[in-house]
Amino acid sequence: MKIFSALYERVMRWSRHPHAPWYLGVLSFAESSFFPIPPDTMLAPMSLARPERAWRYALLTTITSVLGGVFGYLLGMYFYGLIEPALHQFNLWEKFVLVKEKFNEYGVWFIFVAGFSPIPYKVFTIGAGVLNMAFLPFVAASFIGRGARFFLVAGLMRWGGPRMEQHLRRYVDILGWVTLVAIVVVYLILRE
Repeated sequence: MKIFSALYERVMRWSRHPHAPWYLGVLSFAESSFFPIPPDTMLAPMSLARPERAWRYALLTTITSVLGGVFGYLLGMYFYGLIEPALHQFNLWEKFVLVKEKFNEYGVWFIFVAGFSPIPYKVFTIGAGVLNMAFLPFVAASFIGRGARFFLVAGLMRWGGPRMEQHLRRYVDILGWVTLVAIVVVYLILRE
């Protein structure tokens, strides 16, 4: 089934749209606090479509992602009372306590790793606010972690250029299905 090929072609068209940087900024902001789709899904094709702007796109993604992280931090800090009942209702309280212990143990390193990794960053931004993590170290670790990730993505796409686009186009369906299966497996493992 070639579902991902059609999606890839659509995303590549969107990435060339004159308003694409605005969309990228909004997506990056939203993903850091409440939206489930990572900005890499737009950053990579935009960097492929316009390699001369890859670094600019990475910087835009980093800045708006950190601003979204600050929003998530504020959500956690001021709206924890609304979140806590849901943690109990969905049997997530024990996981929350574990995350809290890790925050206390690793602090700023936890945010740095979360910013770079594919783990949903919003969990950590909201958690940092709930736990009243020191704000400036939170912002600095977010900027370094997110920046490293987004500049790496943009750099790989810029370096790969048209060759990378041809390879992605050829293997996008395989990559898409492998990614989907991996997400389901991780979900099933973490659900227990």
